[in-house]
Amino acid sequence: MTKFLLTLLIISLLVRFVLPVVLRLVVGMFIKKQVRRYGQQFGQAPPFGQDSPFGPPPGPAPAPGQVRVEYVPPQPKARADTKFNGGDYVEYEEVK
Repeated sequence: MTKFLLTLLIISLLVRFVLPVVLRLVVGMFIKKQVRRYGQQFGQAPPFGQDSPFGPPPGPAPAPGQVRVEYVPPQPKARADTKFNGGDYVEYEEVK
């Protein structure tokens, strides 16, 4: 009985922690391979090469201690304050 429980525990730990990592690697490699095949079939450059959009940004690297900002979102325009003069008074009847 102890041997069975220990085996069950080990198998469940493998399935819980090791299998997802292995599957992620295998599926990732498979998808990259298919993308390369598709690109070769239609005469496109490989997507994960030198000109990859996922690679480092083009241009010179910033000097040490400096930060390079590629995109600054536009600032929202300040809206004019409109004073709230209150609403209309509505009489109500309490329901019991």
